[in-house]
Amino acid sequence: MNRKITIGTRGSDLALWQANFVKDRLAEINVQAVLKIIKTQGDRILNLSFDKLEGKGFFTKELEEELLAGTIDLAVHSHKDLPTENPPGLIVAAVSEREDPSELLLILKDCVDVRQKLSVKFGGLVGTSSNRRKAQLLAVRPDLEIDELRGNVPTRIQKLRNEEYDAIMLAKAGVSRLGLDLSDLYVEEIGPTEFIPAPAQGVLAIQIRENDKELFDVLQALNHPEVAETLAVERKVLRLFGGGCHLPLGCYCRKEDGVFQVFTSKANTEDEKVPDRYFTEAQSTAGLPEKIVAKFNNGRKLPSAVFISRNLSAQSYFRKALEKHGVAIEARSLIRTVPIITKLDPYILRNVDWVFFTSKNGVEYFFNLQPQLPKKVKFGVMGSGSESALRAIGYRADYVGESVDSAEVAAEFAKLTDGSTILFPAAEDPLRSIQQALSEETKIIDLPVYETVLEDNAEASAADVLIFTSPSNVEAYFAGNLLEVGQQVIAIGKSTGKKLEENNVKYMLPYSPDEVGLAEAVFGLEVS
Repeated sequence: MNRKITIGTRGSDLALWQANFVKDRLAEINVQAVLKIIKTQGDRILNLSFDKLEGKGFFTKELEEELLAGTIDLAVHSHKDLPTENPPGLIVAAVSEREDPSELLLILKDCVDVRQKLSVKFGGLVGTSSNRRKAQLLAVRPDLEIDELRGNVPTRIQKLRNEEYDAIMLAKAGVSRLGLDLSDLYVEEIGPTEFIPAPAQGVLAIQIRENDKELFDVLQALNHPEVAETLAVERKVLRLFGGGCHLPLGCYCRKEDGVFQVFTSKANTEDEKVPDRYFTEAQSTAGLPEKIVAKFNNGRKLPSAVFISRNLSAQSYFRKALEKHGVAIEARSLIRTVPIITKLDPYILRNVDWVFFTSKNGVEYFFNLQPQLPKKVKFGVMGSGSESALRAIGYRADYVGESVDSAEVAAEFAKLTDGSTILFPAAEDPLRSIQQALSEETKIIDLPVYETVLEDNAEASAADVLIFTSPSNVEAYFAGNLLEVGQQVIAIGKSTGKKLEENNVKYMLPYSPDEVGLAEAVFGLEVS
């Protein structure tokens, strides 16, 4: 290409980084470019939240107008800022690789309380102008106060440093691209399957005039079709909901081992306390957005009652997510636990590098022994229940196994800990699924700290759905009960599922072995 390309961009540090990134990629294929800075409505009006601004395309409209006028040749956008339909005459010619779409919660160090989920102190003030972030934050931390936060990324972080907030939430992608020093702040990273990002979060869109065939062909060297394929699902879900930046919608699609996995979160209003969530998998994207939107728009046909084999508090996410739809919850554990040691030999902890917990019972009974831990000891846990129990003691997990398959967790953990000394406080006669995957160079210390006692003559449940949260609960239930016709069963993980198989019970697994995953699994059931 002989002509020099004019790139339109906003003037923020992040927008300029993005435009220069594209400029550099063009230079690599011998295409010269210059930047033109354009101010948008979103840049000019900083005293209003996004839902108070008129129309859509708060950060893109002016760039698109200059594209159509021919004063620039291409515009670089954060893809999540683009309306779901291009103006007539414009197209997205290429998309970048996807930066990590996780969220960062940046917290003033004197406002940190690791005993709380997400590590913000109880009742803390969190800054965000995203209704999506607000809805998902309040679902897991209803005690938090949320206030508007506008400005570019460095400005927002400076407002936190000025103590206008206790914490703020930002996209990890922007912080990573700018290479900002956050050493004076406490950083909590929240992955995209736990806190579902905005559609197309972490991706750059390169927009051009539809009739500029020459430039389109050149830009295919910068395009990533595999990213475009997953974004098409997210963006169509957004379009079918009729939303823009202000909609409390998260949608994240990824391709794992040839299978498309889609995570969706949607609140009907910004003040809704628990957004609905839905997870689905498919071999193809054909019809996938329509299926997802139908789950929300057509009224979910949910079971009238669900049994779960654990006790739930009034603040339980699972309880709140289902009871808002009128689903009755029958929550009762079919087991009890008792301690089997009352004193811990301090010698056993002397050279321990890691302590790994497979259940919250293991956490509670171990710390009841008041262990004197080495200063540099690290903690690994299986699932968010164990993580929350560890937080309640005042410790953060260095590794959290988030899969329903203990073999996958074991393989991940083994890579981190090869050659280490690992202590496993657990029940008497544990399954040892993690230990079995560790190398011979790894020293394993099994420490039974409690015993599981099954309930005699466990009462059957007439609920439409039965959820089992441990192999012991399965054993207790089916010792004297059978499934009723039409009952569906969910197992929290594969170990629990194997126990169900021994009883010839068909079951399904959630995506994640926690209350969010279990609620998603219930919402995904086909109820007649």
